[in-house]
Amino acid sequence: MSDLDLVSLLSTSFHTLVDKLHERLAELGFRDIRSVHGYIFKYIALHDGATGIELADHLGITKQAVSKIVDYLEENDYVLRKPHPTDKRGKIIVLTERGQLAIEAKEKILNEIEQHLIYNIGAKRMQMMKDDLANVICEAYKRTSPFKK
Repeated sequence: MSDLDLVSLLSTSFHTLVDKLHERLAELGFRDIRSVHGYIFKYIALHDGATGIELADHLGITKQAVSKIVDYLEENDYVLRKPHPTDKRGKIIVLTERGQLAIEAKEKILNEIEQHLIYNIGAKRMQMMKDDLANVICEAYKRTSPFKK
């Protein structure tokens, strides 16, 4: 498999790890969570709640699409719409206890996955890989084209 190009290796490894995450979440009773839900949970947790417009801007999707996703999450007891504290007409979306438990489960699973990788490749190589990937990300934001020097 090492004869694959870098993008294919990164993409395949990403999907493999995300699949493992979702497999473990399902085992813990969170089989109805999808990747987009994680982005929503994280944003809500970091900001102590969010409006639909904020989530739409963050995800780069329409407010209508966010509304459908939030409806699904609310039906499955991950989030709750509450009156906005400063906008009488608005709603703020907050995590429920189940939503918070899902975040905690995700963090625990990601830690387990990382520990498994450290066991297989070693702590030094893991840190080198993380540093290299962080550098790739930083470089991507410094230039308009990744191919210019």
